[in-house]
Amino acid sequence: MLYLIFQAILIYGVSFALWRAVRQYVVKTSLDNIPGPPSQSFFKGNYRQLFTTHGWEFHKDIAAKYRGVVKVKALFGESQLYVYDPKALHHIVVKDQYLYEEPSGFIQGNLLIFGKALMSTLGDYHRRQRKMFNPVFSVANIREMVPTFYSVTHQLRDSIAKKVSNGPQEIDVISWMGRTMLEMIGQSGFGYSFDTLAENATPNPYSSALKRLGPALLKISLVQAYLFYLAKIGTPQFRRFIIDILPWKNMHDVRDIVDAMHKTSLEIFESKKKALLDGDDVVARQIGEGKDIMSMLMRANMDASEEDRLEDDELIAQVSALTFAAVDTTSSALSRILHLLAHHPDIQEKLRREVTEVRAERGDLPYDELTSHLPYLDAIVRETLRLYPPVPFLPRTTRRDIVLPLSKPLEGVNGELIHEILVPNNTNVMISIIGANRNPDIWGPDSLEWIPERWFSPLPSSVPDAHVPGIYSHLMTFMGGGRACVGFKFSQIEIKIVLSLLIESFRFAPSKKEIFWQTTTVVTPTVLGEGGKIQLPLQVTRVDLKKD
Repeated sequence: MLYLIFQAILIYGVSFALWRAVRQYVVKTSLDNIPGPPSQSFFKGNYRQLFTTHGWEFHKDIAAKYRGVVKVKALFGESQLYVYDPKALHHIVVKDQYLYEEPSGFIQGNLLIFGKALMSTLGDYHRRQRKMFNPVFSVANIREMVPTFYSVTHQLRDSIAKKVSNGPQEIDVISWMGRTMLEMIGQSGFGYSFDTLAENATPNPYSSALKRLGPALLKISLVQAYLFYLAKIGTPQFRRFIIDILPWKNMHDVRDIVDAMHKTSLEIFESKKKALLDGDDVVARQIGEGKDIMSMLMRANMDASEEDRLEDDELIAQVSALTFAAVDTTSSALSRILHLLAHHPDIQEKLRREVTEVRAERGDLPYDELTSHLPYLDAIVRETLRLYPPVPFLPRTTRRDIVLPLSKPLEGVNGELIHEILVPNNTNVMISIIGANRNPDIWGPDSLEWIPERWFSPLPSSVPDAHVPGIYSHLMTFMGGGRACVGFKFSQIEIKIVLSLLIESFRFAPSKKEIFWQTTTVVTPTVLGEGGKIQLPLQVTRVDLKKD
């Protein structure tokens, strides 16, 4: 039996690889005329350059040399497109968004890991889920969560203050930001506490699993997209059986992490469900007092029509999916800002003066005043999310042959100008978020520089005229269209509250260790020469407001 299973998997894999390899030379397409970098190898194409943790220079070079749309080679010589032309992006993420969907391997992988979450569904199914989620993430609801954000951040500030009470200390900022974001999403998202934020607190099993998931997935990234096609074979019990018997430690690690996350997600859901059935008084006594995302989502689901109502397993799936997406991206963004401020002490001091003056007068600012009363903080957040988006690129796949228009023509390999590209069915397209955000045609010759002040002056006309289809500040950081980040306002407010309290209380300076930011699925910092472990050591000193 086992022999037949392995034989079937082997035949499938070899046949798939051979077809991909032969197709490139048998079937000619318009992609053959798109310029791009030479392939490094037949087997890996440009994948090692695109997805290596040190891939920044490659992304920078192809954006500078080819502009707008670039042909890159994937496994077995497959041609893919790397896109940041604004008109092309508008068609991909807005106008023709249902013809450019996440690759099947990406969707199937998320389905196996998280279940039927927002990031695991397509088409009408996704739209039905989104219809339920959009009102939950409204500004009115986020306003109600702001006191929870402050409460968690005060816990963070107290713990760091205790740590540096006897003088400057080197602190791993990314670890503290990850713990803080998890506790924020726990309390405001699910009415659940994962972490006391005390320095030596015992990690919650869910927290430990969440930290390990990204690195574990990275270890199988080369074959992940193709491997997860197998998710369509057989029943869940059969697929679990196959994973259990495969002699593959990295896959077993992913399995164990997913099991741990699902167990906690199920506990959270069942606790919330019981409280809702017991009545409003019971809900009000829980963390979040019933104003958390899950409570609101479950109430909305109870009131929804039969055709719009989500199943229990769909609601359970959202816990792990939302947490994974929110914690990694927001902690990455926060850590990047603190790292930049540590290297720009003049900007840090200017921000501290703004925050200190406003907070001395008004205390913890409500939602609407965090932007209007702290404009320099807002500019720093916008500029960092422009230049350093936590997620630098995202994949799509065409679902039929489709024409992709360009805002500026390309010079083809044969010398002809290309104004539009006929993209064949099943072509993988890489949306370059970083390329769009740094495009010099849009942002000017200083587009690669971190200049928060650019947001105080009127932006150049090229910025609004480009019609970049992002939902935030002419940027692609939070994407656009029907798959834009549903919690982007939630994330912004978290970032601003944490920064305002930390900058008021502490001064950040660079560590003597050399920091490198890795181009993984979510950009993460590491110390060079220490094995790629995610960490961001910074020197932290308590600010004496009386002296300063």
